[in-house]
Amino acid sequence: MCECARQGLVPADETTEDDSSQSVKLLPASAGVTYELCAGIVDKPGLSLQQIAKEEVLEECGYDVPVERLQKITSYRSGVGVTGSKHTMFYVEVSDDLHVGSGGGQAEEGELIEVVHVPLKDWQAFVFDECIPKTVGVSFAFMWFHNSIVPRLQASKCLVSTSC
Repeated sequence: MCECARQGLVPADETTEDDSSQSVKLLPASAGVTYELCAGIVDKPGLSLQQIAKEEVLEECGYDVPVERLQKITSYRSGVGVTGSKHTMFYVEVSDDLHVGSGGGQAEEGELIEVVHVPLKDWQAFVFDECIPKTVGVSFAFMWFHNSIVPRLQASKCLVSTSC
């Protein structure tokens, strides 16, 4: 909403004396699009963080991943003060055989989710493009992947290729 107000899509202060006279402005979904990681709120007692992550990957991305394949990367704070929250980041590799649904989140909860694939060769352009709205977690995840997973992928290519 702050970005919409900054761009003049909605007034910065929408308070009126008579709320019934205020017209509702329908904004295009693109006005609020931000690139984010698959995520969920930890609000299910009895479920581990890995089990919640598994459910979110299925709900938002359409992949039914085995919980034992989820690799914890780290936990971190997203902010400070009253708005800060703790996040735990996981990594899991997916393949077509794990794709069981369309994903997209739950529309009744206001979720508008589209899975986006960024080619490996374009990761830096994506991360450092300030015109692409993204969370800091997205940038961290790309950098972690580049430092932790890409070397392994490159090494395995060398094992099967005679050109290394």
